Amino acid sequence: MTSSNRKPVQQYRDGSIRAAIWSNASEKGTFYSVTITRTFKEGEKYKDSASFSGTELLRVSRIAALAYDYILAKRAESNSDADTEEAQ
Repeated sequence: MTSSNRKPVQQYRDGSIRAAIWSNASEKGTFYSVTITRTFKEGEKYKDSASFSGTELLRVSRIAALAYDYILAKRAESNSDADTEEAQ
């Protein structure tokens, strides 16, 4: 998913920890997925890992909560738009 030219619709970062939110279209409407990664430098190259140390878990949970809140808001916005269209 991240190897294509697509970009996340939202990102949250806390130091080297990043949550990327992806918007995906389906027959039933838009749904969201989240990738949480830790960036590190190996030699001269930056790489991502989905492995976290115990001391990083609080930061992971905080950005996961931000991603969750973003998705809830987008769903509510989408439902509100659908309600408005039905009322017209």
